[in-house]
Amino acid sequence: MTLAVHHRTARIDGLDVFYREAGDPTAPVVVLLHGFPTSSHMFRHLIPALADRYHVIAPDHIGFGQSAMPAMEDFPYTFDALARITAGLLQELGVDQFAMYVQDYGAPIGWRLALQDPDRVTAIITQNGNAYEEGFVQPFWDAAFAYAKNPGPDTEGPMRDALTLEATRWQYVHGVPDPSLISPDNWVHDQALLDRPGNDEIQLKLFRDYATNLDLYPQVHQYFRNSQVPLLAVWGVNDEIFGPAGARAFQQDLPDAEIHLLESGHFALESHIHTITEHIRAFLGRCPA
Repeated sequence: MTLAVHHRTARIDGLDVFYREAGDPTAPVVVLLHGFPTSSHMFRHLIPALADRYHVIAPDHIGFGQSAMPAMEDFPYTFDALARITAGLLQELGVDQFAMYVQDYGAPIGWRLALQDPDRVTAIITQNGNAYEEGFVQPFWDAAFAYAKNPGPDTEGPMRDALTLEATRWQYVHGVPDPSLISPDNWVHDQALLDRPGNDEIQLKLFRDYATNLDLYPQVHQYFRNSQVPLLAVWGVNDEIFGPAGARAFQQDLPDAEIHLLESGHFALESHIHTITEHIRAFLGRCPA
């Protein structure tokens, strides 16, 4: 049986926030937080695969997907701001406790939610969502951090290259042994949204803000040590943005973290949806509701 997935919009701080929702509203909540350069579209197969047992909510961050894309002067486009909007959506939806799945940008947004109220987070699934410097793969992050430190014509070029169709496609197919498993609809969809007038400046602003996430890491690690929150890492081992060392690093502070390295890349859901779904269902089944 295929469970219905609803496509909804909520008004948060004067902005339209699009989200996908499925499952019994009284069931335990799983919040899915997407990364760059995609949207809740990346969870289109995972949502119905979990919704028989969980209330699944997957928002589009501001500036991404079907959510509002206010002008630069009307919204700060920082990870703090994106997390604030996500927290506002969960409050609007009456979500008190939740497990969260984080990927790429979704990770620093999720860490901020956990630091804001640690008792609300019942479990974490991280799929190529970093919390340790060990996970940063060069040369991608050399260029990103150089741009964040000294934004300007000399450092901006590589980051603009990251906004091209070639780069978007690379994120999906690199490291996947059989790229024919990956639908080109993914990068066509994402690129159409990246190419909206003004979106390039939004993405560049978030690239510049990314270094603030590293400043937060000591607090995140302390949160892990204090809470011993159940954590599952399902990780594309061939990702050349967030490498497998980032998955293993969680065991520094969460020795019981469950780690699965998959023969895939940055968007492992596209090639390993069934494997990841099985790991998630087994993991959440062992966690407190």
